This record gives sequence, C-alpha cells and structure tokens, in this order.
Amino acid sequence: MTRFLAHVRDQRPVGAEAVDDFSSLYQWSVFRPDAFWPAVWRFCGVVAEERPGRDQWDEVVVGLDRMAPPDPVLGPRWFPGARLNFAENLLRHDDERDALVFWNERGRQRRMSHRELRRETAAAAAAFAALGIGPGDRVAGFLPNLPETVVAMLAAASLGAVWSSCSPDFGANAVLDRFGQIRPKLLVCADGYRYAGKAIDSLARVREARAGLPGIERVVVVPYLEARPDLSALPGAVRWDELLDAHRGADCPSFVRVPFDHPLFIMYSSGTTGLPKCMLHGAGGTLLQHLKELVLHTDLGGDDRLFYFTTCGWMMWNWLVSGLAAGAAVVLFDGAPLTPPTILWDIAAAERITVFGTSAKYLALAEKEGLAPARTHDLSSLRAILSTGSPLAAHGYDYVYGCIKRDLHLASISGGTDIISCFALGNPAAPVWRGELQTRGLGMAVDVFDPAAQPCREREGELVCTRPFPSMPVAFWDDPDGAKYRAAYFDVFPNVWRHGDWARLTEHDGLVILGRSDATLNPGGVRIGTAEIYRQVEQLPEVVESLVVGQDWQGDVRIVLFVRLRDRMVLDDGLRDRIRSRIREHASPHHVPRKILQVADIPRTLSGKITELAVRDLIHDKPVTNTDALANPGALELFRDLADLRV
Repeated sequence: MTRFLAHVRDQRPVGAEAVDDFSSLYQWSVFRPDAFWPAVWRFCGVVAEERPGRDQWDEVVVGLDRMAPPDPVLGPRWFPGARLNFAENLLRHDDERDALVFWNERGRQRRMSHRELRRETAAAAAAFAALGIGPGDRVAGFLPNLPETVVAMLAAASLGAVWSSCSPDFGANAVLDRFGQIRPKLLVCADGYRYAGKAIDSLARVREARAGLPGIERVVVVPYLEARPDLSALPGAVRWDELLDAHRGADCPSFVRVPFDHPLFIMYSSGTTGLPKCMLHGAGGTLLQHLKELVLHTDLGGDDRLFYFTTCGWMMWNWLVSGLAAGAAVVLFDGAPLTPPTILWDIAAAERITVFGTSAKYLALAEKEGLAPARTHDLSSLRAILSTGSPLAAHGYDYVYGCIKRDLHLASISGGTDIISCFALGNPAAPVWRGELQTRGLGMAVDVFDPAAQPCREREGELVCTRPFPSMPVAFWDDPDGAKYRAAYFDVFPNVWRHGDWARLTEHDGLVILGRSDATLNPGGVRIGTAEIYRQVEQLPEVVESLVVGQDWQGDVRIVLFVRLRDRMVLDDGLRDRIRSRIREHASPHHVPRKILQVADIPRTLSGKITELAVRDLIHDKPVTNTDALANPGALELFRDLADLRV
C-alpha cells in the first residue's frame, strides 16, 4: 500500500496532485476512477494484449453515471478494447516455488509448483478443447477444494469458457437449482470427499443431477476417495487422469484473450427465497479487483503463503485462488475445521502460512474450544489474519490478539458473492481498531444512507455504493432486460447499489457491520442489527451459537432469541437472566429479547451462514420455499409450531 501511494505520487495521474496519505488516496480513487484503476492495472502488472504506442484499452470507462440504467445495457463498460485472459495472469509465474499445497484431515497430501501447475493446466485445457469446450461454454465443478479443482477452473478460463462450482456437500436438488439454469456442457466432479473423519460418496448425487442436466456432454471424475472409482453407473464418464494423460507434453496453455467484460465465473445467491440468482462476473473486473485487494489491502506478494478456509461454493474460494496472480503459494484444505480441533493451526505452522483467512464463526468456535495457538504452535511466519462471512465481534479481536498472536494485522473484511470481492477491507499501513473493519476498499464509493437517501455519519443505516466499480456483475443469467439485476440492488435507492447490510461508519473512517438489513429488528420502532445481539450472547461460555428474529406480536415486533448450548446443558431461568443482563448492559434495553428458547440445531445455508429469514417465515406460518438451499433443512422443524411463541 505504501509503495502504491509512492507510485501514484511519482506518476502523477490525473487528479492525484494532492494525494499524500491513505485518506487522500481513497478520495482520489473514488472520484477519479478513470485514473485510479489504470494505476492499479500498471502497478500490479496485468498481462493483456499489447498495442504498440497505445494503451491496452480504448477508454477506461464508458457510462460512469449509469450504474442502474432503465435500458438493457447494464451499468458502465470498463476498459473497452482491452483483451486479456484470467488464467494467463494467474499462471504468469514459471518456477519451482510452491503454487498449490493441499491438506485434508489426514495431513498434507500434495505440493504443486508454479511450473507444474502451468503444465497440468495445459494438459487439462487441451483435453477440454478436444471435448469441444470453447469461449462462452459453461464448465461446472462439483468438487472438494482440491488442486484438480483449481486446474479445471484455470483450464476453462484459459479457453475463454465460463466456470461455475458447487461444494460437494450440496444435495442433488441444490445442484440442479444452480447448474440447471446455466446449462453446462462439461461437468467435473470427484468420487467423494472427507468431512469430520468420514468418507462421503458423491457419485450417487452426480448420477441424479446429471439426469436433470441434459446439456452435459461429458462427465470427468477426479479420483479422491479411491484411485480407481467405479464409473459404470455414469455412462460415458472418464477419469481425470485418463483424460489428461492423452494431452500431456505442453508447458503452457494457449490462452484465449477475451474482452475485459467477458464472463469468467457464474456465482449464485443463497436461494433461500426461490431459485438462486445466477450472477455473471467478468474476467477483467474480477482480476483487477482481486489484485487490488490482495496486493494492496492484503500486502500479498511472491514470498507469501496464503490460506483461506473455504469450500468451492463460497466466493472466497475464487478470491483465494487469485492469490496465484500475486505469485503467492495457495494452501488448500478439504475437511472439517475442527477435526482434529487444531488442524487449521497445524497447517499454519507446518506450511509457514503468512496470511490466514477464515470466518468469524470459526474464530468464535475456536475460542469456545479453548484453542490458544499462541501457546501451542509456531506462528512466527503469520503476519495477517483475515475474517469474513459475518461480522467479527469486538471480543473476537481480543481473542485473536490474546490467544493467537499479538503482532499481526487483523483484517475483518466484508463484501459478497454479488461483487465477488469486498466493500470493506484491511489496510496494512494503518491501525486496527477493536470491533471495526479498517477501511472502505480503494475505488469503492461506499457510504451509509438513511431512509431519505442521505449519507449518515456515525449513525446506522443501509450500506450502499454510490459509484460503479469494475467487479459489478456484467449480467444476471437469463435476464435479457436487466429487470432481475436492477431489482436485486437498485430497488430502494435509484442508481445507487444497496447491498443489504445494516452498517455504521466510524470516527476512524472504518465500518461496523450490524447484520443484514432485511433481517433488521424493529421493536417499538427502534431499528436494531442482529449482530449487536450475537456479539453479546455468544460470549457466554454456555452458548455455542444463536439466532435472533423479530416476531410480529400484538401490533409490534418482539425479539426472539434461539440458542444452541453446549452438550448436555439446559436453558434455565438463571441462564436466561444472565443472557438478558449481558445484552441490557452491553447493548441496550431495546436489544433484550422477550423470548429466549433453546434449540438443538440452527439452520444455515449451503455456504454456512445462519438463515434468519427462513426461521422468521416459519414462525409466522409462511412457507419456506426452497429448503434445498439449506445445509441442514431438518433443523427448520425445530422451530415449527413452538408453543412458547403463541403466548
């Protein structure tokens, strides 16, 4: 970040005359995107088609004022005229340093150098091309977080094809809800995966899903649980190694350079209120945004070793793999994060990880488990911890600095699948403030609006983005007039992106995320973010996790809190009183739940996020339309027809 600031001062791009610190750098990046994004492009060394004597693009941006236009042309166009290949940028390093290191619950399984990764991708790309895969074709992955998953994505991208993936714990219906919309031509899957000490077969679900995907011309199976899985029930299926063996020999794929906004990834919304929305993300926007976030906001470089605990159904997988473009080694993990309890810290120590990414939920569970890696593991190489998925509570900062490592950069980051990137990030050159996300991302005109669409400072409101950015979806699938796209983000504030988070800007110019705005509670007309309650409840040692909703009651809304307790613990009046007392003391009397109930499980989406809206609908006797979007749909039954909610 400091070098980039010096680069901007030295190069003096348009409007940057007064840039002398991060605050002025941020302001310039937002108000002069036409100068900022080319500076990122050059500083990070984007590989693109050269045009001697000219820039690699015709213009930086066209239509900067039309974030959500009324016509079918969605938003601005970035870098028209530029041609690049996403995979070429991730495979630019040709040496024997580690590119991928793969672990599962049984320990380290494999290493792959940058050179080996290039060769393996070349073989896969040639094999895919021989199967007829070309620009615009969809390649679907139903895979664990394996090296082959990365190779398959890079092979598809090298050909200009579009990659889309689901985690192998998705049920067949959830797979069909996603892949059935985009009609993939090729399906890459594994024979199974491992989780919490169990080997789980995937091929039965692959057979079921394939029957509903008539456009698939070939299924490629990665042997993972077995060296030679039985594929007799999948006619025409071929093993990964057999397919690639016929195409080995090339050192590097032949990269198809495509326009900046050519589709690269199809990502999906959670799908808890209907079929998941299919968001197309462009090759150039994804690359440029990820480079900015990794190189500048995370300080990632060729000597780093990057880990993120994620599955292939979460956008953090895409973000993690982009670390290859910075020359970093990417550490992959397949399995349960607490099987054995210290497995992630074992990996961090053994692989000398420098940047460790996880979720706020994992950090909370690690604290509940009493893990103290600072005392049990050599984390001398670790310099940054990233947390996302949900807001990191203030006491989570205490846990990280007290029990993991004191001298590191803790960055709570926030964004989403919708932008395949972040609105709020870390700044390695600035202080970390307890309970706050450090900064808004460079080039992201993030603000907080009140209901009248006015910016509010140090007050709660809707998180918005007021100006376009390159990683906006280039389109939604099957949305020719853009109606779905506009309805998703621009239905509240015209021409302003409403992200759906309830947030507050701080005096340090950081952010506090208070929960999803569509789950915001409103007792007595006072708007309350659910995260404010979670922060207090989950500090109690008896509570493993919790879920809070608002119940319509006697003309108002009452707060109902559900808690999952440690094994063999029972919610009694004493614990209820302590929960209420803590919330009252550390939040406010408005936050105190009227009802506190114990449940054995809490429903969550396939990406691991608790689903407040499904529970809220259920307790109001409304249908929950898409339980296939849940990882544990049976948990919903625990909330049905509860007598305590009738009084």
